[in-house]
Amino acid sequence: MFKPLSLYIGLRYTRAKQNNYFISFISLTSMLGVALGVAALITVLSVMNGFEKELRTRILGTIAHVTITGHDGTLKNWQELKAKVKADPRIAGIAPFVEGQAMVTHSSRVQGTLIRGIQLDQEDQVDDIRSKIKIGNLDSLRPKSFQIVLGIDLARSLGVFVGDKIIVVTPQATATPAGIIPRIKQVTVSGIFQVGMYEYDSALAIMNIEDAATLFRLQGKISGLRLKLHDLFRAPEIAYELRETLPDNYQTADWAYQHANFFRALKTEKTVMFVILFLIVAVAAFNIVSTLVMVVTDKQADIAILRTLGATPASIMGVFMVQGTIIGLIGTFLGMIGGVALASNVETVVPHIESLFGVQFLPPEIYYISELPSELSWNDVTTICGASFVLCVLVTLYPAWRAARTQPAEALRYV
Repeated sequence: MFKPLSLYIGLRYTRAKQNNYFISFISLTSMLGVALGVAALITVLSVMNGFEKELRTRILGTIAHVTITGHDGTLKNWQELKAKVKADPRIAGIAPFVEGQAMVTHSSRVQGTLIRGIQLDQEDQVDDIRSKIKIGNLDSLRPKSFQIVLGIDLARSLGVFVGDKIIVVTPQATATPAGIIPRIKQVTVSGIFQVGMYEYDSALAIMNIEDAATLFRLQGKISGLRLKLHDLFRAPEIAYELRETLPDNYQTADWAYQHANFFRALKTEKTVMFVILFLIVAVAAFNIVSTLVMVVTDKQADIAILRTLGATPASIMGVFMVQGTIIGLIGTFLGMIGGVALASNVETVVPHIESLFGVQFLPPEIYYISELPSELSWNDVTTICGASFVLCVLVTLYPAWRAARTQPAEALRYV
């Protein structure tokens, strides 16, 4: 069967011979190093994707995809705006809300909090806060009941439980003959929720929208509308379109903008982790250089004979590039198989390792996410494998170039 000369000889050189087991061992370690680096990269980036998805899910279970407010932080005659926005087929649900900063106190403990007033019959259209209730019931937030649901960390900080009374102090002041004093209202804790994000569990409290409007003196007005989209990744685009089509006295914000720093930090961390772990692949790839340099030195006589028989420098280069490329190709393929298999079963493998060694990597009493999530991205797999293979090909150029410069007379002088 016809084979190109460079491919034929390159394939023969990759096989172990009786007198060059050491070179074959170096080739094997290089191959395994590439495989290990690729597998580690795929697994780690999949775990980071899993954490990002978990965090995004938890955040979006509490906030809206898009929020519409007024320039002064309030909306009047909002029913007309709601009807207009609801006609957009890209919007899955709309709910009004009232929001404001306050202090909550119990005994001698004081905590700052963000109080959000919700309308129970519409809130389920925009978030799943109902599923986050650990103790109590969200339906207890009836109008004029002045009951409140606290985040679990906020409840712990105040030392309160369901049924306890707390004092809410708002910045809206009341003028009295004795002077200006802040508005104070006693409310009853009727539930505790846990989102799994410290930002919300330690600083968010939920009330009925009418009670919150009374508390913040917004009778007849609301703070804004919360929108849920069919495609959450189109939130920036839709928020921009709404901002352009609505009158100037309206403002819009999307979840990506509200948490831009957080998700930008995750992306930066993922990029840095990719660079660090790719160094494993780079070290293994440079081992291929050592392997090929030794092979070139060992095959000086063979190269000289091929040159005298008419082989061109390009074909000699091709011989050793084939050998290095095969090492990189096999290593990358093995790493891809191992990485995809491990990334797809992280949630099964890690508990077995924990039970085997009697350890727990992410104790639930310390970490909000106590299990290692994994989200395999084929775009990441393609990028990693492509970069690994290209690097392995590039590192073959120098040894192959050295082989092509071999002078037949010099190489055969001492044979």
